[in-house]
Amino acid sequence: MQLKDIISSPCGISFMLEQLDLQSGYARRCLLDAHMMTGEPEISASYDVLRSFVAFIDRVEPVQLNTLLHKLMCLKDLRGTIANLNRRAVLDDIELFEIKHLSMLAGDVRRLLEQNGFNHAVEIPMLDDVVSILDPDGMRIATFYVYDSYSDRLKELRALMRKQPERQEELFAETTKIEDEIRAGLSGKLYNYARALEQAQSALAMVDISIAKARQMQQLGLCFPSVSATETNYCNLFHPQVKDVLAKAGTAFQPVNIVFSTKPTLITGANMGGKTVVLKTLTLCQYLFQFGFGIPADKADVSIKDEIYFCIGDEQSVEKGLSSFAAEMKNIDAVIKASREDRKILALIDEPARTTNPVEGTALVQALLSVLARGSVSLVMTTHYDIEPGEARCLRVRGFDKGVMNYELVEVHDGEVPHEALNIAQSLGVDDQWLEAARQLLGVSNNKNEL
Repeated sequence: MQLKDIISSPCGISFMLEQLDLQSGYARRCLLDAHMMTGEPEISASYDVLRSFVAFIDRVEPVQLNTLLHKLMCLKDLRGTIANLNRRAVLDDIELFEIKHLSMLAGDVRRLLEQNGFNHAVEIPMLDDVVSILDPDGMRIATFYVYDSYSDRLKELRALMRKQPERQEELFAETTKIEDEIRAGLSGKLYNYARALEQAQSALAMVDISIAKARQMQQLGLCFPSVSATETNYCNLFHPQVKDVLAKAGTAFQPVNIVFSTKPTLITGANMGGKTVVLKTLTLCQYLFQFGFGIPADKADVSIKDEIYFCIGDEQSVEKGLSSFAAEMKNIDAVIKASREDRKILALIDEPARTTNPVEGTALVQALLSVLARGSVSLVMTTHYDIEPGEARCLRVRGFDKGVMNYELVEVHDGEVPHEALNIAQSLGVDDQWLEAARQLLGVSNNKNEL
């Protein structure tokens, strides 16, 4: 799986990418092309690099950082040019300029990092020899021209063209031939540096991405996760996008604590209780963890997964002509099939069978819980149905507490869903006559002290 494959996920990964202040389009393409990491050494190494950049931006002077960011804006995608070099093609002036510019940029960025005590967590190759090949006059200007310094005969011909314009056509033909020979010679020399040029381009993109991730960690209050071999544990977990929306409305986000492993976790609670937000946040965090981003929590211990399934209710597959229920059943069926393979899976399922009748819906959810309780699946599921939890761990949104919704997740010993819909409706200012009629049907009183 690549990062670009999950941009449309409703978990909120697109918000995190929008908040990432990348300087170059090439770095963004590299990030989107990145594959999800599934090995502990790779994930740990990626966070070691990120830690180095967090320390770097903590100590670097703002002027120096801005200079570095300005340099990174000049990073271009030269994969086509380097591919031509690898196949020993004769490069044109534009391609030779691109290579010269990349080589000078690599040197400038490397020196800026070294001057500010960076510890080479990202190694940028030295390309001074490439610059010397393409800058024979030592002018250090990021342009390319077939300079007179490359050939005494070329210099002589160009002088004659200026002095004897009537011989332009004759002299131009010989000049062009010499220039082509020079380009061929330069391309031959540069062939030996093709691998170093590839490495420099990738390293510069990594610098851009790492600085953006490090700055995002500071701006959003993200933490470094630890790799866990068993359970996943978040302390004061929050969803950055929801938190941002609430902050703009003058409301604070209430973070939650949650722990889960391969033992199924069932979350119950009333509508507006934040259950779906919890699942979105868990999905988002798993992706962030396995793509090397900071985690929105005070503390995070995360277990690595081979596959992540986020099944959110009320989906429709327009392309396949499926209803909400049919699309949901197909998605959950994919989870079940994957669970029978020898892979570590995280399945986050939001209110399954919510669009069918309660009798069959309850049966489907109860059966799903028992089916996915086997194997190496980490299942976190929300529901509105009263479910016998069996071996599942049950969490419930605390709900209304002194007239305020408390989103804390508390452990309970059954899967019964709390009845708080009328209280929530009343807190929203819904018509009293309607609510009173509902209470009479339920045989409950209007105890406003609960609100």
